[in-house]
Amino acid sequence: MAFLDKHKKIETHATLLMVLSLLVVTIGGIVEIAPLFYLQNTIEKVEGVRPYTPLELAGRDIYIREGCYVCHSQMIRPMRDEVERYGHYSLAAESMYDHPFQWGSKRTGPDLARVGGRYSDSWHVDHMTNPQAVVPESVMPKYSYLLRQEVDGKYIAGIMSTHAMVGVPYTEDMIAAAKEDFAAQADPNADTAGLTERYGKATVSNFDGQPALTEMDALIAYLQVLGTMVDFTTFTPDPTR
Repeated sequence: MAFLDKHKKIETHATLLMVLSLLVVTIGGIVEIAPLFYLQNTIEKVEGVRPYTPLELAGRDIYIREGCYVCHSQMIRPMRDEVERYGHYSLAAESMYDHPFQWGSKRTGPDLARVGGRYSDSWHVDHMTNPQAVVPESVMPKYSYLLRQEVDGKYIAGIMSTHAMVGVPYTEDMIAAAKEDFAAQADPNADTAGLTERYGKATVSNFDGQPALTEMDALIAYLQVLGTMVDFTTFTPDPTR
């Protein structure tokens, strides 16, 4: 009872309650933030993670523009049901070049962190064109107009330069060849030696199956790379992190 009486005094004294609350929040903040000043990097580097290619980066911007992140997260939590359904839990390194990252906290549709390579390009085209024809219970809107929106990568070099300013390791060579790489990734008959040299493994395909390079190409290129950069059959977490 004596403890409750003392606690009541704190609750009924607005100034004292505010001061003590501020003290508790300050201590908690220091405990959480102070260690970060002594770490060179809070993200464990993982082999295979690379910056997005120009086409994938453009597709990511379309993904964000169309609000896909509202219904789809890109964060598989380390829980048994999540891992069994979606695959290996998400690593911070997989989002280290995302500005902003697409982790999310709500799922109306499935998580997309490991969607890359799970379905064919034609499946994605059908799904975007008429989601209910592929998944009858889906509430996803139709995005067939992306097939009619042509893109030429006119501004992609500038976008990459902006990302480089915030730490994405795009080199001058990558930025100079941005428009060339943008078109080459969507053309199976193009010379992709430069693209491969600059980005390593990158899927080259006529993603939407049409002669013209469209927003659908870019979006599918982005979806097909999600979760494919890291080889989880050989991944071993750093025990010191």
